[in-house]
Amino acid sequence: MPTLRLSRLLGAILLYLLSSIAIAEHNTIVIGQAIDLSGPNASIGRDYVAGIKTCFDMVNSSGGINGKRIQYIVRDDGGQAGPSATAVADLIERDQADYLLGGVGDATTRAVLELPAFKRSGLVLYAPLTTADFADTPRILFWRPGYQQEIRHIFSHFSKLGISNVGIVYQDTAVNHEAYRSLHAEIAERRMKLGGVAHIGAHGEPMTQEVAQLAASKPGFILVIADTISTALFLKEYRTHDARSFVAGTSLINLDTLRELAGSAAVEWTVFSQVVPNPGAGTSLIQVEHMRMMKKYRDEAVSSMTLEGFAAAKVLIKAIQQSKRNDRHALQEFVARKGDIDLGGLSAVVRNNGNRLSNYLDIALFNRNGLAF
Repeated sequence: MPTLRLSRLLGAILLYLLSSIAIAEHNTIVIGQAIDLSGPNASIGRDYVAGIKTCFDMVNSSGGINGKRIQYIVRDDGGQAGPSATAVADLIERDQADYLLGGVGDATTRAVLELPAFKRSGLVLYAPLTTADFADTPRILFWRPGYQQEIRHIFSHFSKLGISNVGIVYQDTAVNHEAYRSLHAEIAERRMKLGGVAHIGAHGEPMTQEVAQLAASKPGFILVIADTISTALFLKEYRTHDARSFVAGTSLINLDTLRELAGSAAVEWTVFSQVVPNPGAGTSLIQVEHMRMMKKYRDEAVSSMTLEGFAAAKVLIKAIQQSKRNDRHALQEFVARKGDIDLGGLSAVVRNNGNRLSNYLDIALFNRNGLAF
């Protein structure tokens, strides 16, 4: 009889524990992300994650989302397509992720979108950092403006300054070739002059003779369409010919790596489009909240990427809070009803047939002391 009572007691304890686990899982929203934390874009990935985690910590400290706590699971994909696909498959099948945040890069994003586990899941890949638009893919939702939008914003900036002679440098990839072709129409429309063109090899090899010829054309500014390492190698070569012409790039350039590879002197007179306002200025509600929460939960420096992560996470939270279905489809519901979320200085707006929630763009000068908005 004692053995029977002990067995019943153990069974009751086990049932209680299993019930507690089930309740805990029911009261948890699992948000997963595979992102580069150790590869070529690690500093971008780490800052992005820091901003996202800060926002989730802030919400959890106030009771979570509609009473549910956020469980944020991050996997390091090293910036590689294969590990990214494996990590996302685990997040979907093992961790039962309710929402998926995107990583850094076109190749890793494409690998996730083509993953059978992702296709079966019905999930949306939210807020990846890419140059490709993936316009043919309905299961992706960007927080930031598109790469082409950033390019046009850079042109507009220099056009307003009265600079009409532009040089173009582009890396030999399929996406960049397409971007290069679209630039000709932009240059013609703005009545600007294409002063010279230089190519960079697929692996970052600058064409020395072309770089010298580009410098000789004395462009008012040079637009670089390339990854961070290739941009750095170009700058290092180009500054031996021309130390003071503006060189422009987009917000996905890793500025720490750029300065490290090109050198402090080479990064002077460089400008970059930005998809968030100055993260160090307290001129809007989202900027103030971001700085305050980063100090509280991370105690590390803010950056444009931490603010972008914070803003993207906050939009996801608000979409879940507003959802009527209380399931994993808050983003789809938000898009279907053409939602609009004001973050206090930044807005997320669903536009007709669009997969991008923010149109905010700015320009910042990057010098040896950092970014100056």
